[in-house]
Amino acid sequence: MKVILVGAGKMGLRLARSLVEEGVEVTVIDENPDVIQQVNNSLDVLTVTGNALDFSIFKELKIETYDLMIATVSSDESNVLLASISKRMGCKMSVARVRDPQYHKQIRFIKEELEIDYVINPDHATAMAIEKYLLKRYSLMSDEFAGGKVKLVEFNVSQESDFVGKSLMELKGLDTLLVSAVSRRGETIIPNGRTILEENDVILVIGARKDVDEFDRTHSNVNAVKPVKNVLILGGGKLGHYLGQLLTEDNINVTIIENNLERAKDLKDLVPKAMVIHGDGTNFDTIREETLHNTDAFVAATGIDETNILMALSMKQEGISKSVAKISRPNFNGILDRLHLDAAFNPSFITASVILKLVRGKDALSINLMIDGDAEITEIKLSHGLPILDTPLKELHMPKGILISAIVRDGEVIIPNGNAELKANDRIIVFCHHKNIQSMKSYFYKKPGGFFHELRSRF
Repeated sequence: MKVILVGAGKMGLRLARSLVEEGVEVTVIDENPDVIQQVNNSLDVLTVTGNALDFSIFKELKIETYDLMIATVSSDESNVLLASISKRMGCKMSVARVRDPQYHKQIRFIKEELEIDYVINPDHATAMAIEKYLLKRYSLMSDEFAGGKVKLVEFNVSQESDFVGKSLMELKGLDTLLVSAVSRRGETIIPNGRTILEENDVILVIGARKDVDEFDRTHSNVNAVKPVKNVLILGGGKLGHYLGQLLTEDNINVTIIENNLERAKDLKDLVPKAMVIHGDGTNFDTIREETLHNTDAFVAATGIDETNILMALSMKQEGISKSVAKISRPNFNGILDRLHLDAAFNPSFITASVILKLVRGKDALSINLMIDGDAEITEIKLSHGLPILDTPLKELHMPKGILISAIVRDGEVIIPNGNAELKANDRIIVFCHHKNIQSMKSYFYKKPGGFFHELRSRF
C-alpha cells in the first residue's frame, strides 16, 4: 500500500508515524525544509520538499500508483483542492482535513461535487469525544465497544492499598473484569497476572457493561458527581465553538471565555445559546465566583498545551468534578498520569485512529490510540478462514504486547482465559503495542487486507 501525505505538522507527523507502523509505504511532502529534515530524522519515509499545489510534484511521483492521498496543510481550501486534483490524476482515494465551521456545514456537498472520498475535521471529532465524556454518568474516563456491550474504564490507583504493591492476580473484586493495560509514567504496559501495580498507575479495566459500571460506581464516588448541566469552556477557537454548539444542542448551559474581542463577538452569533465572556480566562478575577460555583465541568481548549494543563488542574482543585484539557504536543504524555487530570484529548490521535480504521478495512470496527501514542485498543470482526479460529488462545503463542481483552459472541460478552477459542464472526477487543502491529494483523486479518484490497477486488 502506498500513501502520499501532504503537510507534516503535528497531525501530519502523527499520521505518518502511524502509517509507517502499519507497514505502509509513505511519501511526505512539505515546503518547509526544516520540517522535512525532522521527518527524515524520525521516520523511514520518502520525503519531498516542495509545494504540492505545484501539481508537477504529483506527476513526478506518479500519483496514479498511490492508493491514498491525505492533505493536512494549514489551509482548508488547499486541502480540498489537493484531494480533488489527486483523485482526478489517478490516486485511488483522497482525504482532506477541513476545520473551518463554515465548510463543516457543507461537507457532503464538498465530497460529492469534488469527488473527495473522506473529509476529516479533527476539532469536531475531538469536540464529540469530549461531549461524550462530559455527559456520561460517572467521573472515570471510559469508552464503549460492540454497540455498548463492552465497556472500558480508566482508573488511577493513586495510593490505594487495595491496588498498590499487589499483582493483578491478587486484586479482589475483578473476577468478571480484566485489567487490559497499565499506563505508567507515560508508558503503556500490556500486563499479565504477575504485573505489580505502583503508585499512580492508571489501569484500564474492561468487561461487560454492567460489571464495569459497578466498578465505576465503586471507584469514582458517583454520589459526589453531579449530572453535568453547566460547562465552562476556556478558549473560543474551533474546538470551543464546536463543543459549545454540541452541548447547547443537548440543553447544557455553556459559558465560553475568549480573550480576543472580535472572536468573542463572533461566538455570540455562532453559538447564540451560550454565554460568551470576553476576558483572560487564566485570571480568576475573570471567572466570577458565582460562575465557578455553578460549574459542573471545565474544558481547557486554548491553543497552548501548558495553559490547558495548568487551568484544568487549577479548576480541579477548585472542586469542579470534571476538568479536562486538549493536548496537542506529545512531549506531555509522560507526565499526564501523574497530574490526576480527569481526561486529556489529543486531536491528532483521534484523527489518526480514523485513518487507520480506513486503511485496515471493514473488519476493523474501531481503533483508539492510547494517549502515549505507542499502543492502541482495536475492535475487530473475525472473518471465516482465519488460522487462529477454533484454537485455544494459550496455543496461539501471541507476543506479550498483544492481549485479547474481550470476546463478543451472539450478544454475550466473554472475558477470555487461555482455554477460550475464537470463532468466525466474533467481535474481539484487542490491546496492542505498536511494535506488535504487524503480528496482530497477521493473526486477526485476512491477507491481503484493508480497504484498498477490497477496492481492487471490485475491478
